[in-house]
Amino acid sequence: MNTMLRRPEELSVVDTAKRVLPGGGFGNVSHDVVVARGKGSRVWDLSGNEYIDYLMGSGPMIVGHSHPEVVAAVQAQVADGMTFFANNQHAILLAEAIVEAVKCAQQVRFVSTGSEADLYAMRVARAYKKRDKILKFEGGYHGMSDFSLMSLAPKRSTNFPQPLPDSAGIPKSLKDEMLVAPYNDLEIVRSIVREHKSELAGIIVEPFQRLIPPKPGFLEGLRKIADDNGLVLIFDEVVTGFRFAYGGAQAYYGVTPDLCTLGKAIGGGFALAAIAGRAEIMAHFDKGKVGEDDFVLQIGTLSGNPVAAVAGLKTLEILKRPGSYEKIFATGRALMEGYRRILKDTRVPAQVVGDAPMFDLCFTDKQVVDYRTAMGDAGKQKRYNTLFRERGILKSESKHYISLAHDERDVAETLAAFESTMKVMAAEMRR
Repeated sequence: MNTMLRRPEELSVVDTAKRVLPGGGFGNVSHDVVVARGKGSRVWDLSGNEYIDYLMGSGPMIVGHSHPEVVAAVQAQVADGMTFFANNQHAILLAEAIVEAVKCAQQVRFVSTGSEADLYAMRVARAYKKRDKILKFEGGYHGMSDFSLMSLAPKRSTNFPQPLPDSAGIPKSLKDEMLVAPYNDLEIVRSIVREHKSELAGIIVEPFQRLIPPKPGFLEGLRKIADDNGLVLIFDEVVTGFRFAYGGAQAYYGVTPDLCTLGKAIGGGFALAAIAGRAEIMAHFDKGKVGEDDFVLQIGTLSGNPVAAVAGLKTLEILKRPGSYEKIFATGRALMEGYRRILKDTRVPAQVVGDAPMFDLCFTDKQVVDYRTAMGDAGKQKRYNTLFRERGILKSESKHYISLAHDERDVAETLAAFESTMKVMAAEMRR
């Protein structure tokens, strides 16, 4: 067991964070570990404690921290310039790589964050269809825009398709522009589309929603509903792009959207994301093709940043090599199978939910098919995360990201830490 001693230097930095940052942090993970460095599958905090990292920067570090080839590419570019606010060769080549890899992508527009990508994907869908409403799914995460923060994590249940804002400061008028359905329920989607067809521009969905896989036929059903009703189907692949397969979740599940958004992996640890899709829709970013009235304005200081682009290009090159995805899936499956065995042995009431590249526990006995069935015991989830971290495993509140850098040693040490954690939880639950 890692005792996680905290040095005065780290505690001082934590105190400073509490003074100068709202909530003492950046709004991301809730714990107060201050990470100092990362290498491969591991990170070290300011106190020198070592962690096996399944947070992986919330997903971008899919080839591992400080991969030497990525570092070399970035260092070479930094010496030649850090940003230009003009076309650069590396970002153009990255766009070409995305078009070659991702089936729906005929053209690409770069932004800096997944939040921006999702916002612009919805905006360009509205411009293309000349309709205002977008259908999303309860619990689906599409960034931090006002439109996206509808029923991401609603604190109470509402009747579908009524959305519930997730944040203060969102104008009440925007509620009327978003419709919400339960994930994996085609019948409710059909009903909502029938009622709102004349004002609905498109459907945005995570093809693999947080940890929840699509039911067989669900994504195919969304494709048919979109086709039958003249809607734009948007896959939010900020997380799943280049993670489930080189062509993303659309390749993994065999369903092609009209637009997709990408992030995380394509920036190699730097701020870069993209909207990609059919040329006739993407043309709305080109005033010369669609004219003033149909033009979607998009400007970003760091869009297509060359440092991020070279990191992304090198990351994709590494992922494309033979055996890369086989290794990621083998690692994830070994952990998932080990967790299930330990949960059965310790009789802790939890289940492993997700797929090999991305999964975690849900402390519920329900079959997890949507946001509401995934809502387990939050207290047990928090306790599990705390105990796991004390044993040298770093992860988000509700997700493991598996990287190419994780290996058999990581699996063995993680399973030992997981077994120790579950034995403590089992003993606590018996009291």
